[in-house]
Amino acid sequence: MTGMLIFLGIIVALILFIISIYNRLVAGRNRYKNAFAQIDVQLTRRHDLIPNLVETAKGYMSHERETLEAVINARNAAVNGLKNAAKDPSDPEAMKQLAQAEQGLSGALGRLFALSEAYPDLKANENMMQLSEELTTTENKVAFARQAYNDSVMDYNTLRESFPNNLLAGPFNFGPAELLDIEDEAKREVPQVSFE
Repeated sequence: MTGMLIFLGIIVALILFIISIYNRLVAGRNRYKNAFAQIDVQLTRRHDLIPNLVETAKGYMSHERETLEAVINARNAAVNGLKNAAKDPSDPEAMKQLAQAEQGLSGALGRLFALSEAYPDLKANENMMQLSEELTTTENKVAFARQAYNDSVMDYNTLRESFPNNLLAGPFNFGPAELLDIEDEAKREVPQVSFE
């Protein structure tokens, strides 16, 4: 009888241990999905600011139509990439497409701002200055949200790959989560100094 109670105690402890691991995996997955939702909010704000920026620039840069269209096309690709990634933030292909679309958008915006330097009236335009400031603030919020998301993904992936959690992660469909790595080439470039 005592042997049976010990055996039952071991079984109950094992079941509770499995439930504990499962719940920690669920909590980790929910944390990184919540963190992605914050990225979604900030990127959506960024995407919503861009048409206003382009409309403001259009009045001053009418003959720079290619640049303005490139910004709009890059924005549309980024919106689609965000929608696909928001459906399943654990989909590595969707996250890669989002990162590429956001890189393309950053490049197109960089070209727009570089061109706007040649238009003093545009640079002095109150709307343009306000939109540029809002976009910069939003870019900073995106960077913070991306860092929080990547931290959550790293914690989740570490949790699911650690023993004994890894024994339950596969059978219960806790797949790996993908980091969001939006490369900004301008930040990696070494500034050129010239004393001419």
